[in-house]
Amino acid sequence: MAKAGCTADGVENPRGAVTIDKNKPVTNRKTDGGQNLRPDEITQIQPQKVKLNLRSGEAQKFTLKFKRAEDYPIDLYFLMDLSHSMLSNLENFKNLGTELANEMKDITKDLRIGFGSFFRKPSIQTNPCFPDNCIAPFSYFNVLSLTDDHALFTQEISKLKTSGNLDSSEAGLEALMQAAVCTDVIGWRNVTRLLVFFTDAGLRFSGDGKRGGIVRLNDGKCLLDDNMYTRSDYSDYPSLSQLVDTVTDNSIHTIFAVTEQYRDLYQELSAKVPNSAVGTLSTSGDNLAKLVIDALIPLSSEVIVENSKLPDGVSISYVSHCKNGVNGRGEDGRKCSNISIGDEVLFDIEITAKGCPSKGKPETIKIKPLGFSEEVEIFLNYICECECHKDGIKNSPECSGGQGTLECGVCRCNEGRSGRICECTQDLDAYCQMDMSSGICSNNGECVCGTCECKKRENPEERYSGRYCECNNFSCDRFNNKLCGGHGRCMCGQCACEFNYAGSACQCSMDTSSCLASNKLICNGHGICECGQCKCLDNCQGPTCEICLT
Repeated sequence: MAKAGCTADGVENPRGAVTIDKNKPVTNRKTDGGQNLRPDEITQIQPQKVKLNLRSGEAQKFTLKFKRAEDYPIDLYFLMDLSHSMLSNLENFKNLGTELANEMKDITKDLRIGFGSFFRKPSIQTNPCFPDNCIAPFSYFNVLSLTDDHALFTQEISKLKTSGNLDSSEAGLEALMQAAVCTDVIGWRNVTRLLVFFTDAGLRFSGDGKRGGIVRLNDGKCLLDDNMYTRSDYSDYPSLSQLVDTVTDNSIHTIFAVTEQYRDLYQELSAKVPNSAVGTLSTSGDNLAKLVIDALIPLSSEVIVENSKLPDGVSISYVSHCKNGVNGRGEDGRKCSNISIGDEVLFDIEITAKGCPSKGKPETIKIKPLGFSEEVEIFLNYICECECHKDGIKNSPECSGGQGTLECGVCRCNEGRSGRICECTQDLDAYCQMDMSSGICSNNGECVCGTCECKKRENPEERYSGRYCECNNFSCDRFNNKLCGGHGRCMCGQCACEFNYAGSACQCSMDTSSCLASNKLICNGHGICECGQCKCLDNCQGPTCEICLT
């Protein structure tokens, strides 16, 4: 700014800053430490609230710490396919509560379990297995909300009956959506939420309901009446995008426990559903508990951080610092793998604003680990003006006798006036544009009353020129590190070469004396001379094409 004639006291340079407003440390406890903390007393991410003052183009950085707490509570909810083909699995399912409680005691002592069942839309047929002893079709029923009474879980499971199959596709997505969004009915806490989906069939998606005359879109809302889904014959099946958004928004880990026949189908589905895994049911279904544990371990060993939608003009980047010195950038900067319970990992988060997003209005974004309810709230405050803006002098005499406000040493013109000191009676910027896609004065100058005044360069030999400052004498091609090879002038970005020189950088000499052979012929009559060098033809070679094979 000294070059512009400003004194040190006259220069204002506001800078961005990071303020940590809530910084509760992550919980550090051992499973045998005797602490009995409630879920809301356990902290796994730090900090929790951050304020960023963002100046255009100046990145602000802070570090997010994540530590998976030991003995962290788990809510485990099962969705069971009650089609008749699942009868053998249902018998094994009845012992699942006790087995899981024993298997998971090393992971958590605070385990709540519940279950619901699903089959198909009931509008197709009243009772497909009549006169056998089975239940009529239904879409989804919440049998037991989450409870720490594992004996009650076993008791309720023993009452289940299957229903008859009509085809191979079930209403599982409807059930999954309801189990995810009906937070109060299911009893989800703000802890690790795990949903296990058991089936031996495929799925129906949005659009399949048309076969039964159902054309209304699924609205994704909780619609349980006395624990029964009431809109099965009214709304279509959910779409895949609805499913992805629902499990993500509700921080649910999903395990698809399916038979070998449908494993590939659910692998494709799992690839699109965040924090999900697929396990294969054995023929007899006796591996249910082991399947859940085996799928839970890799799910809980990876942490992926994700942010809410960013305002226009705001960008974010991540650098992860994981176990054993492993770092990641780009998309890999969002995640860490092979994380054991009790491990601590870090994410460097950098946020940048371009221009003045949202016209300077403060905004809030959130960052959270996928599958967890905890999140970091980030308050974005944009620096769009200097402090001296507050001391502006309205109708200043320096702005063409009161045609603008003098702010920070420059004029902010009143409506209908333009120019450096508001000397123009109308906005004539359009006269300073070569076309609609180019900038004012080609971004190389300032429009003063419809005429471009080109920028000055530090090197006085370098100049912008042209009506729209579209030309310059310094951006031409170079050869041997010389502008226009030292044999021409740069005119509006292109070299005007001296006599006997050609090429985009005047790198090509037109002098043919170096191409003369001993017989005074150019390239011995067996080549052409380009840029002072022979390009030989007719199986000849050598500097002047005098060595010929024939």
